[in-house]
This record gives sequence, C-alpha cells and structure tokens, in this order.
Amino acid sequence: MQEETKPRTAEFKITGNWENSSKQLMKNHPTLTEQDVKLESGKENELLSRVEKKLNMKREEVISLIQDVQSKH
Repeated sequence: MQEETKPRTAEFKITGNWENSSKQLMKNHPTLTEQDVKLESGKENELLSRVEKKLNMKREEVISLIQDVQSKH
C-alpha cells in the first residue's frame, strides 16, 4: 500500500506586498539578488527553491524567514 504524503509546505502561499517583503529579505540576507526573490504568480515553490539553495537552508527555514519578514510589513 502506497501512501501519498504531501508536505505541509507544499501549499505555502506568499501574501501581502511581496515587493516590500522581498526588499527586506534581501536587506537581511545580502547574498540574495532580485532574481533570487523574483516571484511569479503561482510559483512560490520555485522562489523557495532558489532561496533555499542560495542561503543553504531547509524549506521550512526559508518559509519561516519569509513569514517573519511579512509579519513586519
């Protein structure tokens, strides 16, 4: 029997003003570029993957960073 497991992060959506949030994220993590934090509609997973690789972090850590930045805007 094969179970389909879906990580809870699969449904992650970025809300609010991403332009301001992305600027703050780049300020907090200077190695990130505008290309790294570029968000296309419905492609949050691609953005998360780029930031994960650039910062050498796990997906949950990146989501936490983004949520922290968004909560301050």
